[in-house]
Amino acid sequence: MTMPDDTIVEVRGVGKLYEGGVEALRGVTLAFPRGRLSTLLGPSGCGKTTLLKIIAGLIRPNAGEIRVNGRRVEGPGPERAFVFQDFALLPWASVLRNVAFGLELRGVPPEQRHEIARRQIAEVGLGGFESSYPNQLSGGMKQRVGLARALAVDADIILMDEPFSSVDEQTRRKFQEDLLDLLEHRRKTVIFVTHSIEEAAYLSDQIVLLSPRPGTVSRIIRPEIERGKGPDEIRRDRRYLDTVDEIWQILKQYVA
Repeated sequence: MTMPDDTIVEVRGVGKLYEGGVEALRGVTLAFPRGRLSTLLGPSGCGKTTLLKIIAGLIRPNAGEIRVNGRRVEGPGPERAFVFQDFALLPWASVLRNVAFGLELRGVPPEQRHEIARRQIAEVGLGGFESSYPNQLSGGMKQRVGLARALAVDADIILMDEPFSSVDEQTRRKFQEDLLDLLEHRRKTVIFVTHSIEEAAYLSDQIVLLSPRPGTVSRIIRPEIERGKGPDEIRRDRRYLDTVDEIWQILKQYVA
């Protein structure tokens, strides 16, 4: 498969077999475009999170390889940041310390990393909560801390594992708007795992549909949605509605 010129992440023939003989992925080949949001979507157990963690370098594939900017991935790297579904915050650390943690690991001096962290905390709407601890925050606020931590290290690629699944629908929609705004102004590449067809259709430049385990690429859909419209207009747009229906027609065959 020839990769497009704007590719930042290449997945080449990736397979993953877990202990006990569970085959999570088989022969997955994909290209993720630079500065775009791509979604991994499919039935439960199809290997979405496994693939995301392989791209992150958190787990190794049994077959194939990942390349970022043409270089083979051998483990985590500074060009990739991961936003976990369960927030993965340090419970004993303040919001400021949590957001600055990645910079601390990279040896950034305290004054500089705290300045960067405060800026990112303000950007995600948590200004004034720098001294708060995770147990004092709502689920939505914790997720904002996780996003601020990913932004603080200024990674080119942000990997997000169902980041909005634990918040209410109103907060979820606000996060979706914030994410699109981030893409517009920061030009980050986002690879996003979700179970929501509507969320995938609304957010994505590219939707990768995975088959049931072992996950293979079933279809790639590229919604042609005009982003200049407001959120409500987009959700009434025929192209958005057609994309939702197209995805459902594919995925419903996998529902027992």
